[in-house]
Amino acid sequence: MKTVLASRTIDIPDGVEVEIASRCVTVKGPRGTLFRDFKHIDMDLRKVGTKTIRVDLWFANRKQLASVRTVVSHIDNMIVGVTQGFIYKMRFVYSHFPINVTLSGDTVEIRNFLGEKRVRKVKLLDGVSYTRSADVKDQIELTGNDIANVSLTCAQIQQSTNVRKKDLRKFLDGIYVSEKGAIPAE
Repeated sequence: MKTVLASRTIDIPDGVEVEIASRCVTVKGPRGTLFRDFKHIDMDLRKVGTKTIRVDLWFANRKQLASVRTVVSHIDNMIVGVTQGFIYKMRFVYSHFPINVTLSGDTVEIRNFLGEKRVRKVKLLDGVSYTRSADVKDQIELTGNDIANVSLTCAQIQQSTNVRKKDLRKFLDGIYVSEKGAIPAE
């Protein structure tokens, strides 16, 4: 069964500019600019006044209705990204061989994982910055405006330390996301 009209609205906070041109959304804020293309989804994206965005989807089935909330969430994340930014904290877990993580240029290098000689390298994506936590041992922090780039970099770091050909219940070594969210306002 088709729903005649599914509609959602997003409020634009002060200090944020949103431009919509043929389903391409550009969000400008104090931390920078983010751009995203939604042309692969058939829906109406338009600004209503100066402080509201409306997303409409006409005559949609159940799967297409899910995309309305998805687009709204993406735009919300863009607004949070240009106002606050996102931070992901990752902890090193090891039982015997201490994991050594360094930054060289824009590449994160992971050494001595399970005592292996191989150096694992993960490239930081655009707009992602790496810092080593000063107060907490064996923790790194990845920050940026685009939640997709920050979370994808974290996922690549975590997947680079997958344990192979061993009992995963016993070998829990790796680098895991311990905390994530928007950067808290000070």
